Amino acid sequence: MTNLELVLNMLAEATTKEISTERKPKTFKESKIIANQGGTVAGNARKEIEEKSGKKVISPKNAKELDNRKLKELENNKE
Repeated sequence: MTNLELVLNMLAEATTKEISTERKPKTFKESKIIANQGGTVAGNARKEIEEKSGKKVISPKNAKELDNRKLKELENNKE
C-alpha cells in the first residue's frame, strides 16, 4: 500500500464520517448508502489522479510489506 493509497482511504473514511454526521442515519441500510458515497468520493479522486499522472495508484503491496522494505533499506544504508 502506497502513501497515496493510505491518503485515499483516509479521504473515504473522513468523507463518510462527515456525511454521516450531517445525515444521522438510523438504519444499517442508510449507513451503507452513506459509506458507498464516501467511497465514491475517494474513488473519483483516485481515477482523476490516475488520469492526470498516467499511472495506477493502487499497488499489490500491503502496508506491512512496505514497512519491512523501508526497514531493510535503512539497515542497508547503515552499512
